[in-house]
Amino acid sequence: MNTNTKIEVLGLGAGDINQLSVGIYRKLIQYQGEIHVRTMDHPVIRSLQMENVHFTSYDSVYEQNDQFEQVYKEIVEQVIDRAKEKGSIIYAVPGHPMLAEKTVQLLLEQEELDVEIIGGQSYLDDLFTALKIDPIEGFQFIDATSFKRNQLEYRQHIIFCQVYDGFVASEVKLALLEDLPPEHPITIVEAVGSNQSAVTTIPLVELDQSAKLSNLTSVYVPPVPANKLNHQFFRLQEVISQLRGPNGCPWDKEQTHESLRTYLIEEAYEFIEAVNQEDDEGMIEEIGDVLLQVMLHSQIGEDEGFFTIDDVIVTITNKMIRRHPHVFSDNTHVDDAEEVVANWDQIKREEKGNKEQSLLDNIPAELPQLLIAEELQKKAAKVGFDWDDSQPMWEKVFEEINEVKHAVELGADKEIERELGDLLFAIVNLSRYYKVNPELALLSTNQKFKSRFQYIENKIKEQGLTMADQTLNQLDIYWNEAKEKE
Repeated sequence: MNTNTKIEVLGLGAGDINQLSVGIYRKLIQYQGEIHVRTMDHPVIRSLQMENVHFTSYDSVYEQNDQFEQVYKEIVEQVIDRAKEKGSIIYAVPGHPMLAEKTVQLLLEQEELDVEIIGGQSYLDDLFTALKIDPIEGFQFIDATSFKRNQLEYRQHIIFCQVYDGFVASEVKLALLEDLPPEHPITIVEAVGSNQSAVTTIPLVELDQSAKLSNLTSVYVPPVPANKLNHQFFRLQEVISQLRGPNGCPWDKEQTHESLRTYLIEEAYEFIEAVNQEDDEGMIEEIGDVLLQVMLHSQIGEDEGFFTIDDVIVTITNKMIRRHPHVFSDNTHVDDAEEVVANWDQIKREEKGNKEQSLLDNIPAELPQLLIAEELQKKAAKVGFDWDDSQPMWEKVFEEINEVKHAVELGADKEIERELGDLLFAIVNLSRYYKVNPELALLSTNQKFKSRFQYIENKIKEQGLTMADQTLNQLDIYWNEAKEKE
């Protein structure tokens, strides 16, 4: 670090010159070197100019760049270059240098020059007074030019600073509208602590329509009641905990991991049905029911002292990071999805160590048998136990059909069962080759059969007849009608 060259950083306060400390005022008045300011748009600067204090500003940098990140970087580079040239300079910023001032943070991160923070008055005290809030209740201070929606904790006081203009205000509004209704009250605070201070409460939807926005504008969002945030994850946790709590639901309280097993399977299949029907609303509801099962199992784990939903989340998060090194690290490269799968399997084997005695281990016994057949074949195929093309697979299917016929001709029940199993296994193998999930394929056919059969029932019912009154040919006519309507 070059200690012969120094940048003195001081704050101009949040309001007019009356807020400026005597020490900083004298330093600015008496300073013989260059005084650089991030922006000229500040009441203290206008007052000091009247006392013949000269400033060099970086307002032009804002006009030359679209992104604030680039603006701040460029300002800092220019400040450093000027300090090297002049030996030392003052760099003045609105408010306090250590409050919501990205350029100061960038200056402190660099190691070329010495940076001294002189001080300044923060506007937070005046802001809390104007809004009549106590930050001990929970408080977030957010840079409106650089934030993510998932950072926002609506149960606390939220203050957005640096709401410079309509564009920034619009970005804030759109983010808030993802979680809050258009009529939700927000407060615009302008030039707090100065004689131009103004506090105005408006509906959220009008935020970017405010007539006066500047670098002295802040936006306040008051805490939101938990029952208005039912779309957020913490609220779901609270609801499930209450259902299982002392004053909760008798049914929910008596559930166990074992009693809930069938529900998880049922909800998963109901979601698949909604996907097959391309029913977006149904998918929302059914995947919610799947999530409910996850939350209930996690709450049971917490109630019994074994694990919590946090354990579930950190486990899957860590697993996804470990098994996607091509995304989360720089030392792995993949060219296609097949390489991703190969890496996944390799990492999985390393994680499992020597626990697996066979490649065919760890296939859940509770899976439907069609899926177990597919998993067995997929695992065997990974070590080369598989055909290279579909022709021998087709031949195997026809071979198994003939063997079923032969078993039927012999009237051997056990043999028929065995040969039908071989046929199904061969068909699953063919499905796998064509990348068709056999369970989903059968589910689709079952749904199709159900829909057509119910059509037949309704047509016969409309005529005041019964199924028993119909011949097979008549039923086939209705079946074909249903088929044509699909």
